[in-house]
Amino acid sequence: MKQKISDVLMAISWRDFANTYFQHSSSWFYHKMDGIDGNGGVGGFTPAEAEQMRGALLDLSSRIRKAAENI
Repeated sequence: MKQKISDVLMAISWRDFANTYFQHSSSWFYHKMDGIDGNGGVGGFTPAEAEQMRGALLDLSSRIRKAAENI
């Protein structure tokens, strides 16, 4: 089973998600998710980052669907 879903096994962690789709650390991503910028101020996702997040989630959902179809 692990081999069949290996493409998405680790991607379902926010740490991996942040690194894979944003090339940033998990702390950067968590701060963005919480609406905080790197200096502790207000600063969630920019419109471009929000669109990137949308695309990343769509890509991940496609990868999960492919893994499920392989079962």
